[in-house]
Amino acid sequence: MSEPTDYTPPKVWTWNKGNGGAFANINRPTAGATYEKELPVGKHPFQLYSLATPNGQKVTILLEELLAAGHTGAEYDAWLIKIGEGDQFGSGFVAVNPNSKIPALMDRSGETPIRVFESGTILLHLAEKFGAFLPTDPAKRAECLSWLFWQMGSAPFLGGGFGHFYAYAPVKIEYAIDRYAMEAKRQLDVLDRRLAETRYLAGDDYTIADMAVLPWYGAVVKGWAYGDAGTFLSAHEYANVLRWADELFARPAVKRGRMVNRMTGELSEQLRERHDAGDFDTRTQDKLEG
Repeated sequence: MSEPTDYTPPKVWTWNKGNGGAFANINRPTAGATYEKELPVGKHPFQLYSLATPNGQKVTILLEELLAAGHTGAEYDAWLIKIGEGDQFGSGFVAVNPNSKIPALMDRSGETPIRVFESGTILLHLAEKFGAFLPTDPAKRAECLSWLFWQMGSAPFLGGGFGHFYAYAPVKIEYAIDRYAMEAKRQLDVLDRRLAETRYLAGDDYTIADMAVLPWYGAVVKGWAYGDAGTFLSAHEYANVLRWADELFARPAVKRGRMVNRMTGELSEQLRERHDAGDFDTRTQDKLEG
């Protein structure tokens, strides 16, 4: 290990606005809205305000899977929230999610609109509402929810920990990268051991647990996240995770869900906003991009 720095934490922390690496322009130590801006509202029962980060993809994958399964009531408008430009700090967004993080959902399917924030909560809310992708058997339901909340608790170590220090931090810190790489590999091993036993995380059925974990850990083992992180973490070692990821990424609804609110990659893989199933048509997408 390289020599440690001579940094000594002060007795009282103060905010250095420039000390945030790739996200310095949006990170701040206070909550709440910074400007007034109402959110748009479309015609469908569900209004999603999001971006195609792993957390955002969880919800659009579920919505597309619900529609593919014949749940027409799951039609939705997906509005683009550009977090790099601070859209999440507008008054309208903060009213839906006081934590100023995507995704945020307004369920307008009933008489009284319901706000739902935190991606895991949104998955559970929609799965329960439509009676889909969430087992009803008590043991199977518990297994599904255990993996769902495993993801909610584990992913910050993968993204905010390993991903940040490996790919985004302004200074490469060997201790931090080693610490979080070790944890990321431990988590991948947890998944690999489970998927050696079962086809999906909760057992024989595809559930919201898979939809929650896939955009995070599936992307890492496929080499789609944090630059060359897949190579760095020796992702080829996790054969069962790779098998599972390949199967799920091939699903048409997953492909559509990963496109929604995407701002990176090939234009053919981006659908900045989604207001109708026809928006996936190439001609419509080209019109949106133009």
